Amino acid sequence: MKKLTIALLTGLTFSASLWSATLSNEIKDGSLVVYNSNLGLVHEERDLNLHKSDTSIIYKGVAKSVQTDSINVDISPDVTLYSQQYRFDSLTQEKLLQAHIGKKVEVRLLRNKNEFKIITATLLAYNGGKSIVKTLDYKIITVQSDNIIFDNVPDTLITKPSLVWNIKSKKDVKTTMKLDYLISNINFKSNYILNIDKNTANLTGWISVNNRSGKRFENTKLSLLAGDIQKKYRQGQRRYKNMRVMNDTIEVKEKSFEGYHFYTIPFPVTIANNETTQIKFVQENNISIQRLYSVTLNNPLYLEGQIKNDVSQFVMFKGLSIPLPKGDIRIYSQLEGQTILLGENHINHTPKNNDIKLRIGTNFDLKLSQKNTKDTSTDDWFNVDVEYTLSNNSDMNKTVEVLVPFNTHQDSKIKTDETYAFTKGNLVTFSIKVESNTTKKFNVNYESKK
Repeated sequence: MKKLTIALLTGLTFSASLWSATLSNEIKDGSLVVYNSNLGLVHEERDLNLHKSDTSIIYKGVAKSVQTDSINVDISPDVTLYSQQYRFDSLTQEKLLQAHIGKKVEVRLLRNKNEFKIITATLLAYNGGKSIVKTLDYKIITVQSDNIIFDNVPDTLITKPSLVWNIKSKKDVKTTMKLDYLISNINFKSNYILNIDKNTANLTGWISVNNRSGKRFENTKLSLLAGDIQKKYRQGQRRYKNMRVMNDTIEVKEKSFEGYHFYTIPFPVTIANNETTQIKFVQENNISIQRLYSVTLNNPLYLEGQIKNDVSQFVMFKGLSIPLPKGDIRIYSQLEGQTILLGENHINHTPKNNDIKLRIGTNFDLKLSQKNTKDTSTDDWFNVDVEYTLSNNSDMNKTVEVLVPFNTHQDSKIKTDETYAFTKGNLVTFSIKVESNTTKKFNVNYESKK
């Protein structure tokens, strides 16, 4: 049974190469849609000349990471596709020897340590490092396999990742073959640079396409789909990268489509394999920004002793007129002509006209301490007094948002001289103004049923 299987497969291989249709190597219409989830959709169109006697179509040059269960073929209705194979023969000595059995080869024979001659012979068999050949004068000799010279790579070996279809055609066909398939190991992400100057900022956005798919895309129409599509889990691979940057600001076209956002690069792009290509796609200038300061504290009902807290600092700007795909954002500013990195953050997919708030780090000069000064709780009720001390050691007046998690049911009570409001459900929110180089204290009584 095992020998029969090998014979059948060999027959298919020979039929794929000896009676295959003529398929143009040139892609006359190609496009690539890259998703931000390690996925790409390839579309290619090639001219096909097929004779009625042809039994196969070999489509060379697909991506090495092709997902074979995703292949969608559009071909003439006069052609029936019976089976499909993914073929990629990595060249080895063993495969070349196997493919040349019964064929003429050249053999290098050593005369002595310093001289050799080359003869023509027919390869009869091989076994690892030894091969058996028949010379032109009908002598059968054993030679080292390393001394066999091949004139070419036989057609039976397909040395590029290829799709092979076994077919039957009702007649001669001249048509366009259209192919769509999904590939893995290709991704895109967005990266942003926010340059701050006092109360305004400039935002630059870059698309980075990371191609590890095993295919070079030459002058292709590139589009990107931002959003989290539902797909099967496939384990990706992580590799090192080369970088190529397209630094010109271009007008990337954006459309909302089926709950996602579709970006089209308005010129053909070449993306080499194992390369990351960057394209500038956002340039928004003179954006008004706000600086915010905020600290989230402990639930006062469980506060013991005194705790010191750092105050986070943020920049916020009103929503832009364009959606922003998720990505990392770096915030810079200038000090006496020198560029300073203020912080890094990440934004999720952000629809247009949505405000963006970015934490850039911890403020050096702002500190807050919270201390339980009195606890008169009973078996049924919490009742605690907390003293908050906010220090501002900078030379500028600051307003700090103080967030305190606390129960919001109807039996809860808060007593304080400061104005507060509940935000995000159960956060008691204070807006505390503190002048430069001063300290401000305020007290709050919290009461709640256990």
